[in-house]
Amino acid sequence: MIVVCGEALIDMISNGDGTQRAAPGGGPFNTARALARLGVPTAFLGRLSDDAFGRRLADLLVLDGASLELATIGSEPTTIAMADIDSEGSAEYQFLVDGTSAPNLTPEMIPARFGPQVNAIHVGTLGLVLEPMASSLVDLIRREHGRRLVMLDPNIRAGLVPESQYRDHLLTAISHSTIIKASVADLAWLYPGLGFEEAAERILGEGGSLVVVTLGADGAFGAHREVRVRVETPHVEVVDTIGAGDAFGAGLLAWLHDHDAIRPDLSLEPDELREALEFACLAGALTCARAGAEPPWKAEIVALES
Repeated sequence: MIVVCGEALIDMISNGDGTQRAAPGGGPFNTARALARLGVPTAFLGRLSDDAFGRRLADLLVLDGASLELATIGSEPTTIAMADIDSEGSAEYQFLVDGTSAPNLTPEMIPARFGPQVNAIHVGTLGLVLEPMASSLVDLIRREHGRRLVMLDPNIRAGLVPESQYRDHLLTAISHSTIIKASVADLAWLYPGLGFEEAAERILGEGGSLVVVTLGADGAFGAHREVRVRVETPHVEVVDTIGAGDAFGAGLLAWLHDHDAIRPDLSLEPDELREALEFACLAGALTCARAGAEPPWKAEIVALES
């Protein structure tokens, strides 16, 4: 089982005519749904509200096959993200977080230990920004490092907390993670002045086993031990990019799960890394082809690959 840790929230997306639509979102929420849709045993570890939005988020996780056994539910209102979609389908976000559910993941809500069925944890996005959630999850990463595969998706959200605090959390998490999946923009913020390949080398030197860089329409780059691989993204008509990076990350983990490769001492041959990245790119591309964070089901990918 993979435990996905962090926020579930509602994206308020502009329709372009002055109205908005409410769409379920949050990087970890999207990742948990995508993993479950890809047939991977998945549990969501986060704080949900008991309001109407929170119940909708919980219902969608369950409908897609993710477990809520590690989630907690409270009376705080659901966290809101205001999403602005540009002409190319990319989203910019503003967050309404004070007093809301997602940040209120405290250390007491983290299991003291996981059962043997848990072989990986995934952490990212606001999970490493908002307190007390961020400190709770950084401590979890430290605890699980070396015991289980840890995947980190920083998905940088600057400006919400002091930058020094945010960087400290991120760099600690990076140094204790097995897989670091980041965009070119993430790496440019984390390592100013370095190209994405140089930044990947820096992360490998700091202890990461696999660094995967998403390149948008240009595909993805992977650096693992002495292996360097670059793959292309399948062409699709882009509706928007919401959740595409989350689906990519889930696709990578799903490939590892399906090939019995989820281990803290991750080891992949060059052809295996290429296949994993191609599978992840396909999952991300299919998500771009429809509105909102709607990751693909395993049957869709199997049909395309056959």
